[in-house]
Amino acid sequence: MTSSSAPEPALPAPAVPVATPGTTGGDAAGPAGTSTHVLGGRAVAARGDRTLDVVDPTTGEAAGTLRLAGADEVEAAVAGASAARAAWRRTAPSARAAALRAAAAAVRADADELGALLQRTTGRLLGQARASAEVAAELLEEAAVTGVLDTGRSLGGSVDAVDVVRREPRGVVAVLTPWNDPYPAAAGLLAAALVTGNTVVHKPSERSARAGLELGRRIAEALPEGVLQVLVGDGETGAALVADERVHVVAHVGSTATGRRIAAAAGARGARVLLENGGKDPLVVDAGVDPAWAAQQVATGAFTNTGQLCTAVERVYVHEDVADAVLAELVALADGLRCGDPADPGTGLGPLVDERQRAVVEQHVDAAVAAGARVLAGGARPDGPGSFYPATVLDGCTADMAVMTEETFGPVAAVTRVPSFAEGLALADAGAYGLAATVLTPSTAHALEAAETLEVGTVKVNAVFGGAPGGSADPRRASGQGRGFGPDLLGELTSLKAVHLEAAPPATGSQGA
Repeated sequence: MTSSSAPEPALPAPAVPVATPGTTGGDAAGPAGTSTHVLGGRAVAARGDRTLDVVDPTTGEAAGTLRLAGADEVEAAVAGASAARAAWRRTAPSARAAALRAAAAAVRADADELGALLQRTTGRLLGQARASAEVAAELLEEAAVTGVLDTGRSLGGSVDAVDVVRREPRGVVAVLTPWNDPYPAAAGLLAAALVTGNTVVHKPSERSARAGLELGRRIAEALPEGVLQVLVGDGETGAALVADERVHVVAHVGSTATGRRIAAAAGARGARVLLENGGKDPLVVDAGVDPAWAAQQVATGAFTNTGQLCTAVERVYVHEDVADAVLAELVALADGLRCGDPADPGTGLGPLVDERQRAVVEQHVDAAVAAGARVLAGGARPDGPGSFYPATVLDGCTADMAVMTEETFGPVAAVTRVPSFAEGLALADAGAYGLAATVLTPSTAHALEAAETLEVGTVKVNAVFGGAPGGSADPRRASGQGRGFGPDLLGELTSLKAVHLEAAPPATGSQGA
């Protein structure tokens, strides 16, 4: 048997961006308070009345002013995404995937520029910032592959009929992303929404607006006009998007408090909500592990990106048999991390994103010390400019301390000694959050027990970071709802439609063929 198919419709031409006066170096804001949005596939000057001062986290000096989106710009973004919806959903899945591959190539080609911008904006170490841009490109490419594979299924019905279940895009998706790792957080959600035929309005965090806009612009330039809109805005901007009846899905990565407000507002009007929110990720160190290796794992989890990762290690439960040895190694690692210019390859720890975040870290550490915890490393802000805070190790932490219950989001390893693996596992499973957890153990039985017991979206055994592409997880409790990155995320962004097809009987009096 042979078959033939008609050529797929050509992908509509991407919009051609226009230069915007008043922006330099790829930044979304200049000293004069100019900003840009991406509306209709073009970079356009912001016109909103509200502004936000930007501070360089490394120097503490003013770095410009953002002009935030006004109501008319939010309206234009949603209207544009709504207008582009019909054509984009009818674009062949392979053509949508091709657009994402083109976007990935653009992001990868500009990884150095994007990395430098992220470093200047948030204080992330330059090498890590560039790697973050590379990860964003990988996520776009991954969606381009997985997005064309599962478009529905056929059913076993009557031989005289065809029954299928179609996957269809939900419509307009509002994507609200955080500042701490903005490139992968945005790319994963944008790619999943776009490859499944949705149109998107994206608002990156105002604390990383420049980086978020530049990533979004590169993706939007590979797409037809209006398919992806990007707004520079704050919480008020996000609230306007969440309240808009034309927005069918709200995907939010950020704090639990904000996520709950979004869920209440969007849920009240029947919109779908995907949330990856706060975490207080534990790490359990079992007896019998190599202390130096265990300490390196703890340090990686607690101090990478100055502790400002969704899945950073914030609580450490160490078996008392190895506690002294592990802590000695951990203190040496913490003391060896030099705070400094994140563009300097010799720097081990960049600044926190801003003074507000440093105040949270200080409050948690100071309260823990006042309640009886011991500072083994760090524990006080250094002299000099910028929002730096040293790698800090606390021993003797208890379950009632804020440093063990609330998001610290800083370079703090808060340690509790436990008499057994079972107690460490029980303490790790306690608390309000359920994002991820790590267990370091030589025991296969303990590893399996952890995988079964821990009520979190992701369990990691003997590696604080890592995992194969395509993994999906449901955050638990206060950490959110809805499947995260991977093929299962595509399902969250599509609706199922059952179609039953039978041949019509011949018209009365027809002579037939």
